[in-house]
Amino acid sequence: MSNFGQILKEIGEFAFDVISQVFASLSFPHHCNTDWILEPGPNLTQENQRNLTIPVNEDGRFGRRFAILLSLFILFMFGVSTAFSPNIYVYMAIKFICGTSSIVIVMNTSVLAVEWSDPSKTALCTVVMINLTSFGQMLTAGTAYLIHNWRVLQLVLFSPLVIPLIAHYWFLPESARWLLTHGRKEEARKELQRAARINGRELPEDLLDKINMESTPEKRNMFDIFKIPYLRKYTLIMGFNWFAASLLFYGLTLNVGSFGTNIYLTQLIFALVEIPANICSLTLIQHFGRRICEACFLFFGGVACLVVLAVPNDLPVVVTVIAVVGKFSASASFTTAYVYAAELYPTVLRQNGVGLNSMCARVAGTLAPLIRLLEVYHYTIPMLIYGIIPIAAGGFCLLLPETLNVELQDHTELK
Repeated sequence: MSNFGQILKEIGEFAFDVISQVFASLSFPHHCNTDWILEPGPNLTQENQRNLTIPVNEDGRFGRRFAILLSLFILFMFGVSTAFSPNIYVYMAIKFICGTSSIVIVMNTSVLAVEWSDPSKTALCTVVMINLTSFGQMLTAGTAYLIHNWRVLQLVLFSPLVIPLIAHYWFLPESARWLLTHGRKEEARKELQRAARINGRELPEDLLDKINMESTPEKRNMFDIFKIPYLRKYTLIMGFNWFAASLLFYGLTLNVGSFGTNIYLTQLIFALVEIPANICSLTLIQHFGRRICEACFLFFGGVACLVVLAVPNDLPVVVTVIAVVGKFSASASFTTAYVYAAELYPTVLRQNGVGLNSMCARVAGTLAPLIRLLEVYHYTIPMLIYGIIPIAAGGFCLLLPETLNVELQDHTELK
């Protein structure tokens, strides 16, 4: 049986370069080839054919593209609305919606990149996109330093989102791998042909037909992750890893004001260090694998938090340097987690799996500032928690399978 990886090799290892390529987007009907169903029922309407082949109540029927566009639109609308908040309660509510939307964008974009890439290039695609978030943080630090009026700052930060919103509407493709697993082969064929045309290749018709003849749509939902033993194991361990990486990341990030240096400068340094951290993580995970690198990143990040406690408060520069090392490890662990999680789950549950892991990370992000309040009992407690949990998560990470250069799984298996 042919697999989707063979198709990607035929049309080019990067089916779509989501960063630099221009996509020629055409409008086409969203339904599968239903010629087979007309044989027993020649009088069925087009709507009846579509309902029989694509269940209208199926979970996840909207795909990656719709989720990204909707979240980007919500982020733009509510981000701009932040500038007009009449009080702190409205401000917090709007920021909650903005935060939720931004996470959905990052999550679905990383999944989409993984599903459009050859296994040897999935990490590169993810790292390129995550590096762009680091550039965004650097720009935010500089913009906040120059603009002290918070209402104007919100308008300056969120108004430009209209540009990627329009660009993504016209050029962003749907995941052909996701379309195939949901039985929508005609739409998948058009997306693959478009990718092949951009890369100057041709898509062999018989290769796609082999995949479609030997695969059938598989209906799965989030609860199946906990019903299937090996996916349950992956989710519990990977969820803990995401929790630990997020706790380490935000625990250090939210402490920028307590390291004794300028808050804008420290934030700029913290954002800047993420770029070499992401590049370093890419190099290491491509040579040594995802599992051992994720474990080491979490371990060294946790150790950095513990070492900070041994440095006297009158040495703020030393404290900042150690914190930057911790932030380096935290960024690398977060980047690796995005790559690792997307490769662990099958296509039919990849979005749900990454979403669950991301939820664990958001819980940690919520708890990170609350943990700082424990310093009223003893100043060492917050950093002890920020340090011990990542070290423990790194140990559990060793129980996961390696995914380096392994073909992505499309359907669930019995293990």
